[in-house]
Amino acid sequence: MRWALVKVCLAVTAMVVIAFAVPLGLVIREMASDRAFSDAERQAGAIAPALSITTDREELTRAVLSTEPGDRGHLAVHVPAPGKAADGTEGEALDIGTRRATPKDVATVQKDGRASIAEVNGGFALLQPTALSTGEIAVVEVFVPEGEVSNGVATAWLMLAGVGVALIVGSVAVADRLGVRMVQPAQRLAGAAQDLGEGRLGTRVPEEGPTELRSAAVAFNSMADQVVQLLANERELAADLSHRLRTPLTVLRLNAASLGEGPAAEQTRAAVQQLEHEVDTIIRTAREQRPQTQGGQPEAGCDASEVIRERMGFWSALAEDEGREVRLAGVGRTVRIPVARPELAAALDALLGNVFRHTPEGTAFAVDVHHSGDAVIVLVSDAGPGIDDPKAALARGASGRAGARGSTGLGLDIVRRVAESTGGDLRIGRSVLGGTEVRIWIGLHGNRPERGRRGHGRRVGRRIGWRGRKEARTTTGPGAQH
Repeated sequence: MRWALVKVCLAVTAMVVIAFAVPLGLVIREMASDRAFSDAERQAGAIAPALSITTDREELTRAVLSTEPGDRGHLAVHVPAPGKAADGTEGEALDIGTRRATPKDVATVQKDGRASIAEVNGGFALLQPTALSTGEIAVVEVFVPEGEVSNGVATAWLMLAGVGVALIVGSVAVADRLGVRMVQPAQRLAGAAQDLGEGRLGTRVPEEGPTELRSAAVAFNSMADQVVQLLANERELAADLSHRLRTPLTVLRLNAASLGEGPAAEQTRAAVQQLEHEVDTIIRTAREQRPQTQGGQPEAGCDASEVIRERMGFWSALAEDEGREVRLAGVGRTVRIPVARPELAAALDALLGNVFRHTPEGTAFAVDVHHSGDAVIVLVSDAGPGIDDPKAALARGASGRAGARGSTGLGLDIVRRVAESTGGDLRIGRSVLGGTEVRIWIGLHGNRPERGRRGHGRRVGRRIGWRGRKEARTTTGPGAQH
C-alpha cells in the first residue's frame, strides 16, 4: 500500500511537471528567438538614415563599419542598380559588407517590400527592405548567429528540469511520509488482531493516524475490552458455580461425619473429601486464569429479606445438628436491593459456609439486616475464635480464616463483588458475640458510602447486635426467627 501510493504520486507529479515544463520550455525558446531578431531589426534600422541620404559606396561603407554588427561583419547592404541615366548608361548595383543570403532571397525581398528571415550557414539572416530617395528598394542584411537565437535557452531548460526533478522528489518524499502515516497504523491494527486471535488479551492499538484508522482502532480496543470482559464473566461464573457446590458438600461432610465407623462410612468420607478437593481445584484454576476485570452490574434485584430467610432455613437444619444457636433479625419486612437473587444467595452461602467450616461445633452465629434508607446492611457474626488479621483476609480475598485449610480464597471475593456492584463495600471486624463480624454494605442507588456513613453503619450494627443478643436469650430453638 505504501509503495503503491508512492508510485501513484510519482506518476501524477511527473505528468504535471511534463504538462507545464514542456510548453514553458518552448515559450522560452520562442522568446529568445524573438529577442535576437528584434535586436537585428533595430540594428538594420540604424543604417536606414544613411540609405535615405546617399547611395555612394564610400559613404555607405563608412556608415556600415560604424555600426557594431558592421564592425563584426554581420551587416550588409544591397542597393539595386539605378535605372538608365540621361546619357543612356545603366548604374551599378552595390553590395556593401559580408553577404550571406542568396541573391534570390534578396531579390524576393526587394520585389515584395517585406522583411524576411533566411536560413544561412551558421545562423539566420534578417533581410530588411529600406526605401531609397530614388524610389528603389535597398535591402539591409543582418546576420544573427545560431548562438544568439538560442541564447539562455539551455540554461532555462536546465532550471526547469531541476525544478521538475525537485518537485518529483519532494512529492515522492511527501507521499512516502503519508504512506507511512497510513500504513503503520493499519499494520499495527492487523498485528493486534492477530495477537488477540492468538490469545494475548492485553493487546491494544494506539488510537492514532487518519480519522478512519483512529475509528478502527477505537472499535478494536472496545471489542478487545468486551472480549476480556466476556471471558472474565465466564470464568467468574465458573468459579462462582463451583464455589456454590461447597454448600451441599458441607452438608455431605457433616452428615458423613455422623455415620460412625465402618468401611461404608470411611468410603463416604473419602469420596466427600475427594469431591471437595476437585471443587477447590476448579475454583483455583478459574481464579488463576481470570483477567483483572470485574463482572457487570446485576440485571435484576430481589427481596433481601426473603432470600435471607430462605438460606437461613437451609443452614438452620445443619446448625441444629451441630448444636449451634442461631439468631436472625431485621427480615420481617420487604427490602428490595439491586442484586440478583442467585448472587445474594451465593454470598450468604459463602459466609455461612465459612462459619460452619472454620468454627467449632456448638458455636453460635447471627444474621442481622438493617435498612438505612439509602443502603441495606447485612451483618453476619459468630462467637468463634475470630480472624487474626482481617485486613490481610480482605486483601487476599481469603474465605474463612486466613490460611485455613481448604480455603480457595473465593468466598469473600464473591461477597465483595456483590457489595461493590451496588457501590457498597465489605468489612471485617469483631462481633459482639466475641468472634468475627462480616458487614456487607449494599447501596440502593449505586452510591459508595461516605466515611461518616460507614461509621454510622458500624454503630447501627453494634446496636442491632446488642438487641439481637438480648433476643437470643429468649430463642426457643436454633432455627427461630425474629
